[in-house]
Amino acid sequence: MKFNEQQVDTVTELLKSIAHPIRMKILCFLMEGEKNVGEIEQQFGSTISNISQHLTVLRKANIIDRRKEANFMFYSIKDNNILKLMETLKNNFC
Repeated sequence: MKFNEQQVDTVTELLKSIAHPIRMKILCFLMEGEKNVGEIEQQFGSTISNISQHLTVLRKANIIDRRKEANFMFYSIKDNNILKLMETLKNNFC
């Protein structure tokens, strides 16, 4: 079975978006469930600004969702395909 050009482009962009150590760690952390920016920052010891930049990349690539509640932004993995991909990567390489 071959990929068509659009599928290749979509998968390539998805993989580029997650192919950064911090973004990969964020996605692994989000596998546990929805988290707010403060929880993510605390988990990785980075600045909120840096974490926010990585979250923006993941959000623009349609990998994660965000919702606002009061003064907090919450992030979660957008769909089961991404969750399955992350589980496969974690099971095979971690």
